[in-house]
Amino acid sequence: MRPPRLLLILALATAPLASVSASAPAVATEQVAPVTAADRSIGRADAPVTVIEYASFACHLCADWHQLVYPTFKTRFIDTGRVRYVFRNLPTPPEEMSLPAAALARCAAPGKFFDVAASLMHGQAAVLRGGDRDDWYAPAIAVSGRTRAQIDACAATPATRAAINRDIDSAIAADIDSTPSFFVNGRRVTDRSLGGLEVAIRAAASGR
Repeated sequence: MRPPRLLLILALATAPLASVSASAPAVATEQVAPVTAADRSIGRADAPVTVIEYASFACHLCADWHQLVYPTFKTRFIDTGRVRYVFRNLPTPPEEMSLPAAALARCAAPGKFFDVAASLMHGQAAVLRGGDRDDWYAPAIAVSGRTRAQIDACAATPATRAAINRDIDSAIAADIDSTPSFFVNGRRVTDRSLGGLEVAIRAAASGR
């Protein structure tokens, strides 16, 4: 899914789990930003291969990947210590879905981000078909390690806005215009299938 440039700079602090968007510059250098402590990651920090995904909680292709590919990807590569996996937010339309969901996940308790992400990806289709967004949030909040009030308060902070903006800025720098997008040890990989990623991971692990 392609995120329009008008979503590339955000203001999340206007209301609990709400968002405002504005225009942004388009400067691309095809270089993915290095992983930092601010990133949401899972797997060994010293794993030989790092896989970075740029995804949106409103992107149906992202939801497909997380439901159909990620479980096996995690078992085969993350749980075995071969890969450190990093999730970065690149919100896409409808922004009334993607931005609050990004804030919700970002505001989860330490170690709960990926539980929240899984819940949001699993329930996404119902919302895209016209379902109630509160029904979508509820199970995600339930696994977040936070209360709804805590999530709302966190989502309204400049720190949350800044964290999501960092993801977006890094996407702009890497010339990413669609989700999901993947990088393996800094190299863009266009084949997001399990087999395609495995080929890239093996090549990265061998230094190719």
